[in-house]
Amino acid sequence: MAEQFDLFAENPPEPAPEPAKKEEKSGPRIQYFDLETQKSADDVGGWGNIHKMGLAVGVVWDSVDQDYSTYLEADALKLVDKLKTADLVIGFNVIGFDYTVLQPYANEKHIDLQEIPTFDMLTDVHRKLNHRLSLNNLAECTLGAQKTADGLESLKWWKEYLAGDAAKLDQIIEYCKMDVQITRDLFLFGKDNGYVEYTSRSKNGKLRLNVDWNPERFLKPSA
Repeated sequence: MAEQFDLFAENPPEPAPEPAKKEEKSGPRIQYFDLETQKSADDVGGWGNIHKMGLAVGVVWDSVDQDYSTYLEADALKLVDKLKTADLVIGFNVIGFDYTVLQPYANEKHIDLQEIPTFDMLTDVHRKLNHRLSLNNLAECTLGAQKTADGLESLKWWKEYLAGDAAKLDQIIEYCKMDVQITRDLFLFGKDNGYVEYTSRSKNGKLRLNVDWNPERFLKPSA
């Protein structure tokens, strides 16, 4: 009956509140970035031709927006513009690989991606150990997390997408998002704890690598 009495109330019911907008965070705009390619090293004649691999999917997680942004090849210039808004871009092999894939698109705007303030975790790990580690090795040992696929599987999905299986594009996007999430979580663990963990073929058990990943060290200088 209460619902019926409301029909005769003098004041009309208040409109339903609008859905809450995602709350933005203050502080520097840190973007975690990864991309997947259309072609493999074999497809383009070797690792010296990374710039020919082509953008399939790019994903950015923005610390201010607290959200992911997804970009396809048609959106490549928007991805470049997005990265230019960052106070710091963080990735894993982002300088040697991701930026090299994206640079031909950035050239259309005469933008040098290497000028964006960037911290590459792989570069830092390599400098400390004198050898490379995979993101999966570090993530599994440090976070107990594993990549959901790998680059070769993503390339297979891309070919299946081009052959008409539209759902494969969604799989690539989700895989790329997961890589960005792992990249972000690994960096934040290192920042907060001062170390990450890994395994080595030459030694048994997990090893600890001390890191200094305070983002203030890498941020774009204030104007």
